[in-house]
This record gives sequence, C-alpha cells and structure tokens, in this order.
Amino acid sequence: MNYTFSDGLRDLQPSAIREILKYASVPGVVALSAGNPAPEAFPVAEIAAISERLLRERPIDVLQYGATEGYQPLRDHLKTYLREKYAVGCDTDDVLITSGAQQVMELVTKTVCNPGDVVLCESPSFIGSLNSFRALGVKLVGVPMEADGMDVEALERALNEHKNVRFIYTIPNFQNPAGVTMSMEKRRRLYALAKAHNVLIVEDNPYGDLRFTGEDVPAIKTLDDDGVVVYAGSFSKVLSSGMRVGYALANKTLLAKMIVAKQGEDVHTTQWAQMVCHEFMTTCDFEAHLDRLRAVYKEKAQLMMDLLDEHLVPAGITYHRPEGGLFIWCQLPDGVDMADFCTKAVKEHKVAVVPGSAFNVEGEHLQTFRVNYSTPTNEAMREGVARLGAFAKEYIK
Repeated sequence: MNYTFSDGLRDLQPSAIREILKYASVPGVVALSAGNPAPEAFPVAEIAAISERLLRERPIDVLQYGATEGYQPLRDHLKTYLREKYAVGCDTDDVLITSGAQQVMELVTKTVCNPGDVVLCESPSFIGSLNSFRALGVKLVGVPMEADGMDVEALERALNEHKNVRFIYTIPNFQNPAGVTMSMEKRRRLYALAKAHNVLIVEDNPYGDLRFTGEDVPAIKTLDDDGVVVYAGSFSKVLSSGMRVGYALANKTLLAKMIVAKQGEDVHTTQWAQMVCHEFMTTCDFEAHLDRLRAVYKEKAQLMMDLLDEHLVPAGITYHRPEGGLFIWCQLPDGVDMADFCTKAVKEHKVAVVPGSAFNVEGEHLQTFRVNYSTPTNEAMREGVARLGAFAKEYIK
C-alpha cells in the first residue's frame, strides 16, 4: 500500500535524542545523552506503600474513569501549594492535570493556533515541545539565547515582524538544552512585551524545583494580572517520569477550551498516578524529598563539571555552568563538524551525547552538544567523559 501522511507529520523527523538513545543501548556505550531522573531519585518505597494502601482502601477510585480536569484533591492542593510557596496563580486561574507537561504544549497549541500561525521559541529549545508545535502546523520562529535567557531585543523584533504570533514558549529555569536561567529583568520585559502585543506566554517549568545553587528567580506567572501566562509544571523530574503527571495553571476561560481538547486525546490522566502524587505531597515530607533530590543533583553536576574541566576544556570545548536542572550545554570550537563529532563519538568511541542540531528551531547552525549528569552513574560519567576527552583532543587537533 502507498501511504499518504498528514501535512503535519509528513516532514516531521524522529527525535534525534531518541535516535541517539538507540546507540546508547548498545553494550559498551556510555550514555551521556539521556534526560532521565537519577535512579536513586525515585522514592520507590513510598510510592509502593501509597499504591498498596490506595488499592486496598479505594480500589474503585483508583481503577475507574476520572474527570478530564483531573483528580480534584490534587488540583485543589496544587492551587494552594503554588500560590503559597511560589506566589503563582490568582482567583481567575485554575489547574488542569495533564499526561506529562508536554501535553500542556500540545493542548495550548490546539486551543489557540491555526495552521500557519506563529509560535516564538527560544533557540535552541526542547525537541519534544518543538515537534508538538510542528505537528499541529504552526510556524516556529527562533529567538536566540543569551547567558541570562532569551534575547528580549530579538524577541521584540520578532513580535513586530510577525503579526500572527499566538504565543511565546520559554523554559526560564535551567533551560533544556542550554541550562541557562532567565534573569528577573528579562522576565519582566518578556511579560510586558507579551501583554503589549496580546500574545500568550507558555512558561514551561519542569526543572524549577531542582535548583542546587544560587537564588530562586520568581516565575513569570507571578507577574500575571491579565491571564497572559500559561504555567506548566510536572512531577516527572521530582517524583516519577513514568507516571506521566503534569499540570497547567492558567486562566479559567482558556483552560476550559484546553479541557475540551484533552477530552479528545486521552479522556483523563491516569487516576492511580494522580492519586499517588496527591498522597505523596500531602502524607510524605515533600519538601525534604526535594532537598534530597537537590543534594543528589548538586553532587552529580559538580562531578560532571570537574570531569569536563579535566578532559574536555583542554581540547578547546567550553560549557555553561548550570545552577540546577539535569543538563550541561557544551560548545565546540569553530570549524569543528558538530554532527560528525557526535556520530563518531558514539559509533567509534562508545560515548553518546546529543548533537545541538536536535534542538534547532529553524535549522540554525549550532556548534554544540548536550550532556546529562542525572542518568549515568558516577563511574559511567568518569569513563564516558574520559573517552570523550581523548577523542576530542585528537579530533579537534
């Protein structure tokens, strides 16, 4: 049969990260390419105990259909928690529970965009969100990143140039892949520009609770007095990535249409996973759990940076030092073929990193690659970075 594919998916390519992961599973390959939480970060015993109790005491609630909006106790708790801890949310906002934070991106796009509309994205940016946008037929326009976040002057030019911009997508904390955090000054400027141009902001914050050094920067949503910001959060990096529980905090009018869109996708997020998240937040010491995660990632990030300093910096590779999150963004010297470098690293030297091209918005030339320190063991990091450094010194020379 000759298959005819939809316009949205016809030209969409597989995630380069997923393709690299195929090599990463080959025996002997050290994978510095993943973005999974550290194995020691999962509260396995607590989740097992909560699940056993729920299935024993409330089996039908766990196994039955639920409301598309989400498990009401979890929604209520999140609204209170976000407002009291982070000053996020107001009386005109509500919470929608989603199947991971990436579903927030798809639902917002389905709700406010028509094919050909423009979405402004940080460049580089998270490939999962970019592919969700592309699949729905929007035009992506990249805004360059700087050491303190999105280039707001370039953002203003893009807003003036493109008249059908529907929203601005940003990961302001420990951005994936660049690892940078947007300054408060830029957050205020971004919000002011979006409000002036009547454009939404989608604030994707999966890593915000994983700050292990420096001072927290208030969310863009804390500035929101007019329903401009859709705030996306997730339990994937702080509790369990496999449970697929995320959430959107946004104006009730916008959220109502996103709920209709979700009904046509998956009816509702898994009841068991939502109930476990609620029980964990309310019956376990959630703040102590977050402190433990920060300690784990602080140690692993420091080890990775020490190894990069020892093995890669002497080869001419530089990198951004993150204050949290899971990733480090490395810069190759000018003239080095980034794609060839990453391919030979995994195929010939058995160490996998993610090429910068995986995070392109508009096909930009990126002389970069991403490494992850959360997933590999400390021993694997030592071995992998040593291999990569030896290869880099020879390849770049």
